[in-house]
Amino acid sequence: MTTLSTFLLDCRAAISAPFERVQSRFQRSARFVIVGGINTAVGLAAFPLLLWLHPAMRRHYVLALMTAQAACLCFAYVSYKVGVFRTRGRYLAEFFRFASFYLINYTLNWAALPLMVEVFHFEPILAQFGFTISVIVGSYFWHNRITFNSASEAHPRMGRVDQFEAESKRSERDD
Repeated sequence: MTTLSTFLLDCRAAISAPFERVQSRFQRSARFVIVGGINTAVGLAAFPLLLWLHPAMRRHYVLALMTAQAACLCFAYVSYKVGVFRTRGRYLAEFFRFASFYLINYTLNWAALPLMVEVFHFEPILAQFGFTISVIVGSYFWHNRITFNSASEAHPRMGRVDQFEAESKRSERDD
């Protein structure tokens, strides 16, 4: 390859890189919304479905709730890992970080809901709706930056290395 054609390819890559990063982030965000919608539907259906399919669970509804939450947590983890962030390996570490977000969320929710209702006099449904919106936004950032951030294990101070950058560095080493 000639020097001019190499230079032109380098210029093209430098110009298109920011656009490819934006497109990649937009696609990830769109996948997050779609998978989040599916996870929400599964989460809303799991508990009543479990009670309906297994009549003994009606007497032990707390056990049914725990079972549904555990199943939905596993379903959500796999769907985000495979469908949104598309990471490989590190299942246990990622699952721990994923589950920790929801443990923190449950704890904050148990504290925030009474505060919003009793102190600030919000209606409970509106208070929970507002909290849920903050959880949705927070979960994207948590899962993007903490749960499925492959760069965080390789180097704790680095952010996510997008696919284009990683491929560029790989091709530079191969040359």
